Amino acid sequence: MNLITNKRTIDPKDIPDNVIKLVGTDWMLITAGTGEAWNTMTASWGGMGFLWNRNVAFCVIRPGRHTFGFMERNEHFTLSFFDDSWRKALNLCGIETGREVDKAAATGLIPVACPHGGVSFEQARLVLECRKLYSHDLDPEHFLDPALMAHYPQHDYHRMYVAEILACHLEEV
Repeated sequence: MNLITNKRTIDPKDIPDNVIKLVGTDWMLITAGTGEAWNTMTASWGGMGFLWNRNVAFCVIRPGRHTFGFMERNEHFTLSFFDDSWRKALNLCGIETGREVDKAAATGLIPVACPHGGVSFEQARLVLECRKLYSHDLDPEHFLDPALMAHYPQHDYHRMYVAEILACHLEEV
């Protein structure tokens, strides 16, 4: 696996995108594992901010997802963002499971190694390398708005991960 090279490293404070649109509308790939064994999944829930005097990102994963085990076994993960031409690939990565489908082969995405040990993709326009700081299972007892329970008809509550953003790589323009 090649090392990520087609991007420049920037301060996370200099991300040029609207973060709400970036995560909620444009979607991201959460990728956990190493060059030898990894999985990726599409997500549209998460965010970025400042917590514990660190630049952080947070994401959520349901325990039934194949990526969940990779997140649990590894300290680092990446959040990768793409231009709209990769929407079909992101859709496949959200529908298909890595247990049955080689997502890179099925989408044409080319995995690359990141300096902090994670995996991203050559075609990503923005990559956040993250190190887990905290995880917690969402607890239905703590939902203050009962309408949120509609997202959990199977009672398969997400695990939330808060991670320090170790590096932010932006596509060269």
